[in-house]
Amino acid sequence: MPGHPQSTNSLIHEASPYLLQHAHNPVDWLSWGETAFAKAREEDKPIFLSIGYSTCHWCHVMAHESFEDDAVAAILNRDFVPVKVDREERPDVDRVYMLFVQTFSGSGGWPMSVWLTPELKPFYGGTYFAPDARYGRPGFAAVLKQLASAWKESRDKIEDSSREILLRLEEIAANQQRGSALGRDTADTAFQHFRRSFDARWGGFGNAPKFPRPSALRFLTAYYALTGNGEALEMTAATLKGMAEGGVHDQLGGGFHRYSVDARWFVPHFEKMLYDQAQLAISYLEAFQITGDPLFSRVAQDVLDYVHRDMTNDAGAFYSAEDADSTDPAAPGHKREGAFYVWTAGEIARFLDDSRQAPVFCRRFGVQADGNVAEDPHGEFTGQNILFESTSVESIAAENQVPAEAVSAILGRSSEILFEARRRRPRPHRDEKILTAWNSLMISAFVKGYTVLGKEQYLEAATRAARFILDHLTTADGRLLRRGPAGNTGVGGDAGIAGFLDDCAFFLNALLDLFEADPRPEYLDRALELAVRELPRFEDIERGAFFSTTEGDPSILLRIKDEYDGAEPSGNAAATDALLRLTRLTGEEGYAARAERALAALAGRIAPQPTVAPYLLMAVCRHLTPPEQIVLRGADASAANLRSHWSRELHQFRPFATVLSLTDSQAAAIASRMPFVGTLPRQGQVSLSRCANFTCQLPEIVE
Repeated sequence: MPGHPQSTNSLIHEASPYLLQHAHNPVDWLSWGETAFAKAREEDKPIFLSIGYSTCHWCHVMAHESFEDDAVAAILNRDFVPVKVDREERPDVDRVYMLFVQTFSGSGGWPMSVWLTPELKPFYGGTYFAPDARYGRPGFAAVLKQLASAWKESRDKIEDSSREILLRLEEIAANQQRGSALGRDTADTAFQHFRRSFDARWGGFGNAPKFPRPSALRFLTAYYALTGNGEALEMTAATLKGMAEGGVHDQLGGGFHRYSVDARWFVPHFEKMLYDQAQLAISYLEAFQITGDPLFSRVAQDVLDYVHRDMTNDAGAFYSAEDADSTDPAAPGHKREGAFYVWTAGEIARFLDDSRQAPVFCRRFGVQADGNVAEDPHGEFTGQNILFESTSVESIAAENQVPAEAVSAILGRSSEILFEARRRRPRPHRDEKILTAWNSLMISAFVKGYTVLGKEQYLEAATRAARFILDHLTTADGRLLRRGPAGNTGVGGDAGIAGFLDDCAFFLNALLDLFEADPRPEYLDRALELAVRELPRFEDIERGAFFSTTEGDPSILLRIKDEYDGAEPSGNAAATDALLRLTRLTGEEGYAARAERALAALAGRIAPQPTVAPYLLMAVCRHLTPPEQIVLRGADASAANLRSHWSRELHQFRPFATVLSLTDSQAAAIASRMPFVGTLPRQGQVSLSRCANFTCQLPEIVE
């Protein structure tokens, strides 16, 4: 984003890539904080709050149309105090004002534009504002002028309205009607809702635009495990196959784009988010565990390999996102969505000079001479091709009367050539900030990749990222940060951003995943510290469940309990599930009691519309399943053989079981935290104990 190189505002000193993108706007942006609030009070001006993130396409559009415009900047600077917020760094700010925008406009999204009194109370808001009047709505400059005039002429009415708005938001945030406990009937209702909205032709739920929503897929596999309902598995598998075949899947480089603008997963919105890669990798791995279909294993590996290759820094932490927009190779200096990913037929023919390669590749991936995007109202993809799996390898082999292996070999070589050609194109912007919550999701995905596929490099990736969080995103007194000083490396001038509920809950789950895969006492000890010391800072001890933020920040008007699973699981769902897991690891019922209080506290809001919280319902499925522990125990000298037996046990889909592989010395080291482990005898060099609710059968001698 070029901005005004001659202009520099205070955002130049920030760590956030999103804020830095606006550091050369002619707008006098300030970051969220007391400097901006004091200016608003002293100058008696409303705050214009703009919230977005660095890989947001429409944020770029509004920035180019309005925030880089000198005339618009002059209005903002004269009549308002302009404030920029990166929603990924400050989800606490985003949640409060998104609640306002959704409540009073009926929808929300980014960029989010909200006007506040100097006391931070919202009085007007929306999302993207076009620069001029469109579709019966005034342009951005006209909105600014109207609001500036209203502030000067009708100040009392605005302040009265803002107080009423805040009271209404407080009522919504405090609404915690305790319903009947979330149980099997709620899970059944959610399944039926997903069943009714399922797209039997293309997979997924609902119509276009179509989002992956992996939390729904995780619930359906959990529901399958709980009930044996084959239809839940069929919906999951069909959705994962549809996505894998579509343009929403990066067919050359691996990983998934944010969503599809159509119902068939063909034309994506091309940004790539770390949290999508993490959750989808787990869904594909679970589908592989259940079905044995190598398609699911292959796709999971290409997601994990993409993150390992393109989204990991030198210290082992994971970057946040890649942009949808990039410079068009055919028009240097011009950015457009998807430019890095799409192809003309002529380009493919030039790179694949072997006479067999281009026709086979084009047949497989739906490449047409004049482009394959039939409906392109904005002309973004005229003459271009989005790669998708148009024709099966077997069909191409039959058409050419050659073995399928020969077709696969041609496609493999062609894909390598085009991948290398694509690497020479201008890459999309990569948001290189390191967030604890998203890194934690990715740690869990790499652990799952290791346990299911047996690839040691995946465990190494998870271990390095966890080490980064422990070393650089944890304060001296043990508290988690959301983002460390200077964004990435843990060193720099600012103090970082304190962690939120999702940082704490996601990392707690990641540590438990790591502990089950590699039972180091450090992982369990840190998980227990988070559960005992950190999680209660977010917990509503009196009524149950968890706030997204801790107490004590006067700039956050509301403490919100978020139960909605959007692109990421809710912190409440992750915290509840972690507490249930800890109960089944340690036998400590206090963790289960806290989880049960959370489920009861959220029941009134979730039971009427259970599909808003599928990840929490996955925790409900765990709660309804009798505790199961499977412990492989081996002599220290048999560690290598122990690992191979453990891998075979984990190849089965047991989403609610605790599966541990312990040498004698490891068992002794953790026995004080997990008393039942100390009571398990070992028979032979390696033995297997199967336990139900910590009551174990006699060990089986494995070797």
